[in-house]
Amino acid sequence: MKHLSRIAVGISVALVVALLVATGHLGPITGVSAAAVAGAQDQAPPDQGAAPDQGPDPAAVNIAPSGPSYTTEAPPPSDQSTEPAGQAPDDSGYAELPTEQATEAPPPLPDYEQPPDPGDGYIWTPGYWAWGPDGYYWVPGAWVEPPYIGALWTPGYWGFYGGRYLFYPGHWGLHIGFYGGINYGFGYIGFGYEGGYWNAGHFFYNRVYNNVSVRVVHNVYSYRAGNRGPAYNPRPSYRGGSGVQYRPQPAEREAAREPSAPRMNTQAQHAQTYSGVRGQYASQNHGRPPTPAVSRPIPADHSSKPAPSSHGGASSGHRH
Repeated sequence: MKHLSRIAVGISVALVVALLVATGHLGPITGVSAAAVAGAQDQAPPDQGAAPDQGPDPAAVNIAPSGPSYTTEAPPPSDQSTEPAGQAPDDSGYAELPTEQATEAPPPLPDYEQPPDPGDGYIWTPGYWAWGPDGYYWVPGAWVEPPYIGALWTPGYWGFYGGRYLFYPGHWGLHIGFYGGINYGFGYIGFGYEGGYWNAGHFFYNRVYNNVSVRVVHNVYSYRAGNRGPAYNPRPSYRGGSGVQYRPQPAEREAAREPSAPRMNTQAQHAQTYSGVRGQYASQNHGRPPTPAVSRPIPADHSSKPAPSSHGGASSGHRH
């Protein structure tokens, strides 16, 4: 009986507190509540408060149409078999030709925060380890103005092949291609891209994976993809060997057949700048770069031409 009495008292107290908050008589808490509501209004997407994971995945359009769709099929399985050292498959059939090589594995990916999106139309390009005069150095993640409307960024990645670590650079295209199954975060979960999608010439941002404010970015939604894709652990930074074990899926192979544009000159300059920053080298920062991401966006290099599309886009260069 004493136990039941305590429960009854607790319920009564809760009801009284709720009544006081509703009527504005709980002074000290009211100010905090008002601030919380204001913050929530800034954070809530203008989509009638729809909860994540409701309905089909809008970012499924980022996948080449011949491949599996998140709206109709389960995520593609990863190849968990262990490949003997030096026997990983050559990625040149579905990735850009390698531009760098190293004899040692790149460090794990560091954890870092994404700077706020500077405005509509920018695409997030995740940071990565590049090879320089003194070993691996970190190229900071950055928001980039894409070279043309509809362009999506497929990140570059390191792959282990023939006893060497080869870097396959990223590229721009109409669909997300193969990037080694590496989970770079911020929507790049190893397969496809969950950070947003293009619709009628505008980019819509998934706030589950991007740091955006509705005061700056107007096209937003929320959709939590969960553990889709092969890389459930975000730490590995390369494919093959002791890294991520993953083979390209049909949609990624199809994307490799589409025209694409290489990284822009402005992106190459961004990487080159940090090759001369001593603190960005893993030998100095032990895998924790002092500048993991930059807030200043990278402008578009308008000499890059858009890839042709089935909807009548302009022409551009094809894969190397």
